Amino acid sequence: MGGECPDESECTTHGLVGDRAYALIDVETGKVASAKSVRLFPELLNCRASFVAQPRSDCEAPAVRIDLPDGVSVTSDSSAADGVLTAFFGREVKLARAAPEDFTIDQYHPDVEDADPAGRRDTVVEQKLGSAFFDEAGMPSPVPIGSFFDLFPLTVLTTSTLRRLSEAQPDSDFDERRFRMNLVVETAEAGFVENDWVGRELSVGGSTRLSVALPDPRCVMTTLAQDDLPRDTEVLRTMVGHNRIQVGDVGRFPCAGVYAVVMKSGIVRTGDSVSLS
Repeated sequence: MGGECPDESECTTHGLVGDRAYALIDVETGKVASAKSVRLFPELLNCRASFVAQPRSDCEAPAVRIDLPDGVSVTSDSSAADGVLTAFFGREVKLARAAPEDFTIDQYHPDVEDADPAGRRDTVVEQKLGSAFFDEAGMPSPVPIGSFFDLFPLTVLTTSTLRRLSEAQPDSDFDERRFRMNLVVETAEAGFVENDWVGRELSVGGSTRLSVALPDPRCVMTTLAQDDLPRDTEVLRTMVGHNRIQVGDVGRFPCAGVYAVVMKSGIVRTGDSVSLS
């Protein structure tokens, strides 16, 4: 659902406490509902979810209040929650606190040349995520079974990257909301500066330490309409043209930002200093 911008968050080895604590499961398919499945869940980004109490790492996540764009609200601990959400989306869904072991979504690949290394355009494919992705690849997973994270527990983006994209395509709005990052770092340098952070460490607020793992490949999510932002495939096309880079051994992807793992837990706050080592 649509993101939010808290002033501070507890950051642990499992990411920001409360991040992706809940998701919807499509009952018919058993897949996790995602805005990447643009034909089945076109209104997902216009829904909002916020905790009724501050989530903490030492206890179970509290309930969330879900506000739908039609004005209806429901809390996750209500017996009516699944019915309200099913009625809104027109598909039977249920709220879940853990992803299926075979975590799979339907992902739409837009008609943008070179956005997908496999050449898929204007088509929907089944995509494994989380620990299921790494299990299929025969690699150790940085996220536990049951986590709703796509691939890694934390994402980081710089304002330098947003500026560079805006310079390349001034008619598009590269608002940070399109990228759904955990941390946005204000940087003065020019260009896609975080591309050079892979393999290095970030210190946030003097206590939290992150290890930068990989560039963050981007997909249809960045192009979708939400709030006052219009649908715009030029957002993805601009990344293809200006920051299509190699990601591990998988292929060349349009990227913006980086994935990270947490080496040392701590509290991260808006305005914290960030240093690179």
